Amino acid sequence: MFIPTVPTPDEILDKSFSRAKKAANKVRTSKIPRHQKAKKTEEARIKTACQVTKDTLNNLLEKTPQVESMHMFYQDYIDVMVGVDQLKKSLGALNWAVGVISKFENEYVFKVRRTRPENAANIRKAAFGRISSVINQIDDDLDFLNYVKGKLRNMPTIDFEAITVVIAGFPNVGKSTILRQITPAEPKVADYPFTTHGIQIGHFEKRWKKYQIIDTPGLLDRPVRDMNNIELRAMVALEHLADVILYIFDASENSGYPLDAQMRLYEEIGHLFDTPIISVFNKMDLVENNKYLEKYISKMDKYLMISASKGSGVQLIIKELEVIENLSKS
Repeated sequence: MFIPTVPTPDEILDKSFSRAKKAANKVRTSKIPRHQKAKKTEEARIKTACQVTKDTLNNLLEKTPQVESMHMFYQDYIDVMVGVDQLKKSLGALNWAVGVISKFENEYVFKVRRTRPENAANIRKAAFGRISSVINQIDDDLDFLNYVKGKLRNMPTIDFEAITVVIAGFPNVGKSTILRQITPAEPKVADYPFTTHGIQIGHFEKRWKKYQIIDTPGLLDRPVRDMNNIELRAMVALEHLADVILYIFDASENSGYPLDAQMRLYEEIGHLFDTPIISVFNKMDLVENNKYLEKYISKMDKYLMISASKGSGVQLIIKELEVIENLSKS
């Protein structure tokens, strides 16, 4: 999400009043009759200061994308990252300031035109004071927009035309390893920050079809209502992007999470999302007794067993993705 540079109130006012001073100098050196110059000079300063201030704020308003027009993934992403309501409130404050300053422009230009020449400077000073007051009132909103700019600087670019596979599971079960194994030798993979965690996006093509693989931050075994912001960001990807969910089990339990907990999360995701799920038991090279897995795999119609770190079985995932994609179109 692109947001232009957000100036501080002092930067806005310095720019506006500096431009106003230059406009006044042009009037002073013009061929306007001398008795009109005092009023024309102050009128030019008021008009220019108001216009430059409005242009600065309107630039922010026009170049900040409208959240409502964005894909639901981005709407929820922005809401979790910074809060959509607060973003709308801050943009509304800028819009309010533009409207107020437009009224000031008309009001104080009218006053200058009606006053005596020797009073014009005082009227202009009063106008500048009120402009400054309005801009300082939106200080918090400008500061928040600058915060938003930083938080959303690396918002992921999603290919909505590609078949999207979202990898889910507990932390450290091998999700990122699988992503890099599925993606070609030189993948286009980028980290997009979810505070201290990130999602990764990789792409590959198979039989003229584009696949987009999204690795989400690790989820934990708890209800959605109890998830923290990092987990909720992963859920946003699952809800709005997944054509297929690739759920990864750590069959070895070396990640520190027992298979019982991993199964509960698997079942929770199955209940929440009406999306095909491919069950993958990873780290099979570290499993000493396969019989221990029987009570878990017996609950599934289909499952894959792989060792992603060794590249063993990874091609089975790609074949299964093709099968599911073909079934979805039949």
